[in-house]
Amino acid sequence: MNDSPRHCPLCGQPNDCALANDASGQTRCWCFDIDVDPTALERLPAESRGKACLCPRCAQGKAATSPDDGQDV
Repeated sequence: MNDSPRHCPLCGQPNDCALANDASGQTRCWCFDIDVDPTALERLPAESRGKACLCPRCAQGKAATSPDDGQDV
């Protein structure tokens, strides 16, 4: 699994987080404008919480079943 703050801790894909991307200069992120699926947050291992944002797909509950399988739930 990728430990980068720029990758989703659930699926490992880029999370497109504007706040984690220092080069963007943005202070507002895509996640400010959506409702994050509570189930997605519950799936985060305790050691991953607060270290990286979910990607838009995982945040909306459309994540792959595991970080490496690439299959939709």
